[in-house]
Amino acid sequence: MKLQIIFHRAKCIGCNACVEAAPERWRISRKDGKSNLIGAKEKKGIYQVVVSIDEQEENIKASSNCPVRIIKLNVLKKK
Repeated sequence: MKLQIIFHRAKCIGCNACVEAAPERWRISRKDGKSNLIGAKEKKGIYQVVVSIDEQEENIKASSNCPVRIIKLNVLKKK
């Protein structure tokens, strides 16, 4: 199984909650103070990345700690 992370960056307030929960996947941008989802591809302002299911626990924390609720997670099952 894999984990898909979906991030609506434009709505980010730069609170750092995601970075604190999952620092290997999230960083704060020096340019605008918003979070960056490491390894993600952007399409129409929405960033997505598929990662190992091993990253699920810390990214659940990142998602649930986000005060503006802009991090969504989907577990992808093999077809």
